[in-house]
Amino acid sequence: MSSAPLVVLSNISKRFGETPALSDINLSVQRGEFIAVIGSSGSGKTTMIKILAGFETPDSGEVLMNGRQINDLPPWSRKMPMVWQNLALFPFLNVLENAEFGLKMRGIPKLERRRRSMEWLEKLSIANFAARAVSDLSGGQRQRVALARTLVMEPEILLLDEPLSALDANMVVHMQGVLSQLQKDAGITFLYVTHSQSEAFAMADRVVVMDAGRVQQIGTPQKIYRTPKNRFVAKFIGANNIFQGHAVGTEDGARLRIETAEGVFSAPLNGPSPPPAGAPVDFVVAAANTEIRTSAGEGVACRLVGEEFVGGFVMLHLQSAGGMPLFSQMRADSLEKLGNLNGRQLWLCWPPSGSHVLADGDGEER
Repeated sequence: MSSAPLVVLSNISKRFGETPALSDINLSVQRGEFIAVIGSSGSGKTTMIKILAGFETPDSGEVLMNGRQINDLPPWSRKMPMVWQNLALFPFLNVLENAEFGLKMRGIPKLERRRRSMEWLEKLSIANFAARAVSDLSGGQRQRVALARTLVMEPEILLLDEPLSALDANMVVHMQGVLSQLQKDAGITFLYVTHSQSEAFAMADRVVVMDAGRVQQIGTPQKIYRTPKNRFVAKFIGANNIFQGHAVGTEDGARLRIETAEGVFSAPLNGPSPPPAGAPVDFVVAAANTEIRTSAGEGVACRLVGEEFVGGFVMLHLQSAGGMPLFSQMRADSLEKLGNLNGRQLWLCWPPSGSHVLADGDGEER
């Protein structure tokens, strides 16, 4: 990847009437990156991608591409094609005609546009359907036609807005593989908007987590999963155990002692200096960093509420004696060794290194 960013959003803000949609958004996208933007409905992720594409105008801030401000450029001049959630295919055109539509609008001669369109249909394994009506295709096949129609334009960056939301679960997993491989092979920058954490974490080089029009955290999937910046991110990305407490001192200058309603625990210091005694502190323990014990230990006393099996793993839903919901992820075969846990006194345990102190503030990275 080049050191100079391909696209930059600098201090972008946008309101719709009295409602703020985006507040001071900053994001740099490198050439060849796969960036996923995740957030719940109303988080601002679709507004952000529309501003990039030119379908919305920011109230303040700059959109830069290759170092040039493009705020006033219309969508057709930005060379940032967009794959929409509803795909927006033309029902009166067949597969090949849909794929070559953009080239036709640019005045590309017929033989050249057919050659380029068939090349992308081949890459996406749908060349055999070139003469077929799009209404006769499956959801996954229509998705590939929409991709071919944009990729045939040879863009530097492709914008995708919830492109897999209409597909069934098995097809979503398949298309994740198709998109990931396509992005790597073509070297095209992808900016991918989704509400699905699993999609984002499976495909992206970096993930942008948004809430209420603000960036909460930017980082690799591994970094966001292991070290969420704040309480919102920790809750949004899934089964994390989030404890509220206050600082009571340090251990060996490397760990913070935190008193909570569930007990006193240690966590690695997060920052150059520890918070003062009595300061409020939240810390998080990922479900995957925990283990279940059936004898008393330095953990949280709890009981089993339910089990959720995913492949060879199981997510245990637990509740502490004080009523706090807790989670532990383990291998299914490890669970079998523990026997029947229903009605038994259990302890949720983890090493101090398996916890992470959450930062104050909104967690935005500049």
